[in-house]
Amino acid sequence: MTASARRRPRPAILALLAALVSLLAATVLTAPAASARAHAAGPVPAATLTEVTGFGTNPSNLQMYVYVPANVTARPAVLVAVHYCTGSGPAMYNGTEFARLADRYGFIVVYPSVTRSSKCFDVSSPQALKRGGGSDPVGIKSMIDWTIRTYSADTGRIFATGISSGAMMTNVLLGDYPDVFAAGAAFAGVPFGCFATTDGSEWNSQCAGGTVIHTPQEWGDLVRNAYPGYTGPRPRMQVWHGTQDDTLRYPNFGEEIKQWTNVQGVGQTPAATDSPVSGWTRTRYGATGDRAPVEAISVQGVGHGVYSDGMGARVLRFFGLDGSVPDPDPGPQPGACRVTASTSAWSTGLTASVTLTNTGASAINGWKLGFTLPAGQTITSGWGATYAPVSGAVTATNATYNGTLAPGASVSIGYQANHTGNSAAPGGFTLNGASCSAS
Repeated sequence: MTASARRRPRPAILALLAALVSLLAATVLTAPAASARAHAAGPVPAATLTEVTGFGTNPSNLQMYVYVPANVTARPAVLVAVHYCTGSGPAMYNGTEFARLADRYGFIVVYPSVTRSSKCFDVSSPQALKRGGGSDPVGIKSMIDWTIRTYSADTGRIFATGISSGAMMTNVLLGDYPDVFAAGAAFAGVPFGCFATTDGSEWNSQCAGGTVIHTPQEWGDLVRNAYPGYTGPRPRMQVWHGTQDDTLRYPNFGEEIKQWTNVQGVGQTPAATDSPVSGWTRTRYGATGDRAPVEAISVQGVGHGVYSDGMGARVLRFFGLDGSVPDPDPGPQPGACRVTASTSAWSTGLTASVTLTNTGASAINGWKLGFTLPAGQTITSGWGATYAPVSGAVTATNATYNGTLAPGASVSIGYQANHTGNSAAPGGFTLNGASCSAS
């Protein structure tokens, strides 16, 4: 220090220090929110995406980002939002509306972030597919524990959602930690255990291609074996998939339904089928209301990028995080239509005959008949209508010559299908989105 500096009056030194503090503060405030760091010892800045370090056991070196809204509620719920391959926690924050929804409803969002070169979550290794086995699920569980400790979060309201690799991780988290999560929502994923490998590879081409097929019991056993001896309640599951997904192909959607209905102990015939948005077919299993044990949404004509803005609000409704009162679950309400369906089967195939009757007082001009095929059935050809997709939740659209149904009139259609043992007739009929009675 120079003599002149030593002689500088104390007020001038204080003014200089104040200026430096102001400059540093301005630098922090203008830096990207995701670059801020917080120690595990205390809360993070409100309404700012913040990286947390030292949050707990983290065998695969994940990063933890957290968003705490300014109006965070007492004993808040926690939503874990898991990114896609090549993504990151900040990318998931910027590309989805969950932080904005957190501002509205007061819950906390945790964004895990992969540091390995692929930027994909480990949903393949034996370690990842076992409770406490290691790898990414253990690190994510540590993030949840940190959040619960720091914010006295509600342990009964912990949820997970994800896209692609994150959707696969959502399936894994609910399988590994059924005692932690209340529900999950997976966008364009695969069932728990479908991506399993033993050679260190992160990719399973058979699963991605939709050729890994199991019975519901087999799929359910994979989940149960992740936590042997667990007898408590299982998380509810919501799954989304585009019919034209060419990355994780559409048959995985039906396999997820098989798995989670079995885990929940509910039937695979939908309790309700509707179309809340044009091009969507929503099926609910085990109950008909907003919080059914399993809910599945098939999005017609959409590829792997099935997630879009606005779907997050529907996730929150399924989770019960939007403050809404759940539907009273009255059961499907029939519209002005009646359907009769029967099948004639042989060893690996069947033909189905379906008759739709307009029981209303007005003519129907253009119809779409929705129904759900039993697990393992795939339509190979049809007549009287066009059928898409060919498995799971199907929509039959009228031909040019039979699109008008007068009151009391009927139309008969049919299809041929392969099956893997279940040759039952379809169920869960809807006509232009309204439930039909079946006879």
